[in-house]
This record gives sequence, C-alpha cells and structure tokens, in this order.
Amino acid sequence: MEQNVHEISIPHGTLSIVGMKGCEELVASIDQYLSEWRKERHGGLTQNTDFIGYCRDSYQLKVDCPRFGTGEAKAISHESFRGQDLFILVDVFNYSVKYKMYGTEVPMSPDDHFADLKRIIAAASGKAKRINVIMPMLYEGRQHKRTARESLDCALCLQELVAMGVDNILTFDAHDARVQNAIPLSSFENIMPTYQFLKAMVRTIDDFNIDKEHLMIISPDEGALNRSMYYSSVLGVNLGMFYKRRDYSTVIDGRNPIVAHEFLGESVEGKDLIIVDDMIASGDSVMDIAKKLKDQGAKRVFVATTFGLFTAGLEVFDKAYEDGYIERVFTTNLIYRKPELADRKWYTEVNMAKYIAYFIDTLNHDQSVSGLLNPVHRINKLLDKKAKGEIKVVSPKKK
Repeated sequence: MEQNVHEISIPHGTLSIVGMKGCEELVASIDQYLSEWRKERHGGLTQNTDFIGYCRDSYQLKVDCPRFGTGEAKAISHESFRGQDLFILVDVFNYSVKYKMYGTEVPMSPDDHFADLKRIIAAASGKAKRINVIMPMLYEGRQHKRTARESLDCALCLQELVAMGVDNILTFDAHDARVQNAIPLSSFENIMPTYQFLKAMVRTIDDFNIDKEHLMIISPDEGALNRSMYYSSVLGVNLGMFYKRRDYSTVIDGRNPIVAHEFLGESVEGKDLIIVDDMIASGDSVMDIAKKLKDQGAKRVFVATTFGLFTAGLEVFDKAYEDGYIERVFTTNLIYRKPELADRKWYTEVNMAKYIAYFIDTLNHDQSVSGLLNPVHRINKLLDKKAKGEIKVVSPKKK
C-alpha cells in the first residue's frame, strides 16, 4: 500500500482553528476528525521536535469578539497566535447570532460577521505563520459583476483579505468563481460539493436509477449551467435548462423581476429530475420551475443546492411537498440552518465537515489539493458500488 503523503511530510506550522461565532457545531466536528486522524498517524511521535503540538485533543484557539453597548467590537485571543498555521472558518450568513446595541438585541448581519473576521485577522497578523480563511458562502458573492453604477463588493472583500495578509481563501460553490480574478496572484480555491451530494442521494433515494432513460439534470438558469453540466457529464445523463425572462423596464429591490421561466431541453416525462444550483433564497424560482416540470410529466423532482437560505421561510416548501411538486431538498451544513428544518420530511442535510477537515489537513502539510478538488475518481467508485448493490439506502424520515 502506498504511504500516505501526510506520513512523510512535516506540517507548515502548528495547526490552529478559529471558529467564528455561529460555526461552533461545524468546527467541533472538523476538529474531531483532525484529532482522530493525527493520533492514528503520528501518535508515537509526540516527542519529535518536528511534530510538537501535532497530536492534540483539540486544535481550536480560544478567541472572542466582545461588543460595547454601542455595537462596536474588538477581537481578543486568549491564546498565542505565534507560529500558528491558522485556519479561520466564518459563516457570514448566520443570523441566529445576536448582540446587544443600545439595549436592543440585534442579529448579526453579513457585514457584522465580515467585520469580526477582519478583527481576528488583525489580531493575528504579524504573529501567525500563515493565515487561511474558509468562508463557505462567499461574502457578497452575488454582487460579483457590475451592470450599472454599483459597487463590486465581493471583489473588494477578497482584495481586503489579501491586503491584510491572508494566504489562502477557500470557499464553496461560488456564485461566480470568476470573482477570483480580483486577486489573480493569490490563492483562491472554489470547492464543489458534487461528490457529497451524490453520495447523499444514492444513500437516501429509493429506486434511484442513474441513466438517460430515468434521470435528467436541470439547470434553473444560465448561471447554474456549468455546475449542472458537470453533474450530467459525470453521471452520463441528459441536461435541460430554464432561462429567465425578465422585465428590464422595472427594478424591484435592485433587480429586474422575473416574468417567466422558459424550458430548453428534451421531454422530462416519466423521469426523475435533479435541479442543481448554488443557493436557495426565497425559493420562489425553484418552486415555479418544479411546478412546470411536474406539469410536463416529471416523475420526481429533487433539489440540490449548496446553500439553503430559506429567506421566505419553510412553509413554501411544505406546501410544494404536499402538492407533490418536490420530492426532496438537499443542502449542506456549511451555513446556518433553522433548527426546525431538520424535522422536515422533504429535507436531507449533506454533511461537509469531513471534506473540510481533509482540506485543512492537506494544506497544513503544504500538499496539493488537486485530488480533493477533482472528485471524478470518488464519484465513479460511488456509482460502481451502487451498480453492484453495495450501498444501503436509508429510508427518508416520516412524520
């Protein structure tokens, strides 16, 4: 058996993880994976000077961002940053975190989370050996291009992080990965959770036949076409696409409203369909698309989106499920989810903790992440296991 590359390489620096407010559960799971893996690999080398601090029960650093009564804040570290290979994980969309401002409890906005991230970076700059930021859903990622006299917030965010000394930026399923052109000389990794979604699907969907006669991938708009093409290519199934007809004479909430969704593709009658996108916001668009597909004779409609924001609540999905328009919705645990979401019988969570732990472990050893970024081998292995009947399907939860 070929020796694991981590077994023959010295880490870049002492690994430390900072989980910003709202990331506690995900970071704890990542931390557990890393602790178990490293004890298995190097448990006997704890006295080796090259591996001091390598095997620990926890890699989390204790930091805090307390706030004054005015809402102003500062970053405090209760442990030293000196010589650390620092990984900071932040969920800028966690609105469940609150603080008091002038006696009123206020939910943290994306701007508040991003400001706290910069505070931690400022506290560690000049001391940490390397600073890595893991921002699963990119701050202002939807404001990635200029179509009028408007700001380019995402590009400014990336440039600001690099200017503050961040060495690596990792994000998942960026709304438009071309935003990395704002920092062309810096390390930016856009990680796609394709394998994790497919694994969740084959383990939870009964009678899931992956072939052209039974399955089809649906892109909800032209912006999601690339990720949908990847799914259809690795699965060997056909692709359909909706395009949005907008009213460009009207602007509502800073956007031209969608008049209708028009479908391009072959017949969907009798097929299972997977709508693939990077996020669900209100859910209006995906529900409209699901209804159109069912009206065209689709057998079942599954929705696979990396980030479930559910800004208009869960009731719209409850109704769509009851009406038979959707069968199941898959989203990751990369951002905050309402606690009641886990109880919905139409919902399946895709756990990304182990995948993030792989990236942290590999980068800490200064090794290539190309194998992690390209999951084709793992997908083919998964499909081969499914074809042989080696994967047990877990029945969806019932109420």
